[in-house]
Amino acid sequence: MAATLVAPFDLQVRQYPMPTDLESGAVLVRMLASGICGTDKHTYRGETEQYAGTDHASSTPFPIIQGHENVGVVEAIGAGGATAFDGSTLAVGDRIVPAPNRACGTCRFCREDFPYYFCRNLENYGNSLSCANPPHLFGGFAEYLYLLPDTPVFKVPEGLPDDVAVLTELFAVTHSLDLAAQMPRPAGFRPGDSVAVVGAGPVGLVHAAKAALLGAGRVIAIDRFSARLDITADLGATDCLIAAEDEDPAETIAEVLDLVPGGVDVVVNATGHPDSFGPAMSLLRDGGTLLEVGAFVDLGPVDLNPADLLGRNLTLVGVAGEDARCYDTTLQMLADHHESIPFHRAVTHRFAIADAIEAMHTALGADGAMKVVIAT
Repeated sequence: MAATLVAPFDLQVRQYPMPTDLESGAVLVRMLASGICGTDKHTYRGETEQYAGTDHASSTPFPIIQGHENVGVVEAIGAGGATAFDGSTLAVGDRIVPAPNRACGTCRFCREDFPYYFCRNLENYGNSLSCANPPHLFGGFAEYLYLLPDTPVFKVPEGLPDDVAVLTELFAVTHSLDLAAQMPRPAGFRPGDSVAVVGAGPVGLVHAAKAALLGAGRVIAIDRFSARLDITADLGATDCLIAAEDEDPAETIAEVLDLVPGGVDVVVNATGHPDSFGPAMSLLRDGGTLLEVGAFVDLGPVDLNPADLLGRNLTLVGVAGEDARCYDTTLQMLADHHESIPFHRAVTHRFAIADAIEAMHTALGADGAMKVVIAT
C-alpha cells in the first residue's frame, strides 16, 4: 500500500506488488516513518519545477510515491549484499536512514567531490522516480521503499527515537551553517554571533536548533504562527518574533535591529516565498551572510540590486539540499543531544498511509503543524 500522487491535488492510496527479485546491491526497506517535506507540498500543488535555471532542471514525472525524509528497517538485500555509506555491511534488521538522492558517480560534479545534489544525472526518491513501472516503490509514503544500488544509506544509532531519526534529512540541510562557519570575515559565522531565521517551519526550526548548538549568541526566529515559535524556542531560539500580517515588513525589521543594532551576522531565509528575500537581506549587518534554503522550487523572481551586495559586502549562499557527507555526523549529533533537546517536538502530527490526504492537508493548512509524518 502506498499513497500515490497521480497528478497535482490527486492523491490516491494504491496497492502495489511486493518486490521479490531484488537486483544486485538493492535494498528493500520496511518503512517506519516518512516526513512530509516542503517540496512534497509544492509538488502536491503542482509547483514541480526543481533546480530551476540549471542544465539539470526537472519536473515531476507523475505518478509518483512521495516521501524522501525516511527511516525504516532493512527487510531484504539483493544478491552480493550492500554497504552503508561508511563502508560497513548492511544486514536485514538494521534500522536505517536512506539519503533522498542517488548520484550517478560519473559526471564532473560527482568526480570532483561536490555535494551530491550537484549531480547532473541525479535521481530523487519521492520526486524524480515515477512509480508507473516495477518495482514501483520509490517513495516513503508506503509500507516498503525500494532503494536502488549505490543509494547512500546510514545506520541509525541505537536508542535514537524514530520521531527524531526521521528529521535527519532536514538537519542535514543545516550544513549551510557549517559552510558559513568556514567563511572568513567579514562573512560567515562564529560562536557568539547572531543568527536570524526567517520562517520557523521545519527547515527554519532545525536551522535555529543547529545555530544554538554551534554556539550562536543570539538566535532570532521570525514567523507568523506563535505555535511554531514556541517549539523553536524550546529547540534553541533566544528571541521569537511574530511577523507582521500585512505586506509591510518594516515593523519586523525594526524589531530585529532593536535586538541587534547594526544587523545580524547570518540570516537564514527559510520561508520558500520570494517576497521574504529582500526583507531578509535588510536584517544583515554590513558584511553579513544570507543563507537561502527555502526556495527549492521556482516560485518566481525577486528584485535584487547588485549594488546592495557590493556596497554592503554581503555574501549570498544558495543551498539546494542536504549533503550526504554530513549524515553520519548529523545522526550522531541527534543521538548526543536528543535527551536534553526535545527534537521530537518538531513532529506535531502522525498519520497512517490510508490517511495520506488528511496528512497532506494538515501539512498545508494547519497553523500549528510543523513536521507531519506518515508512519506505518
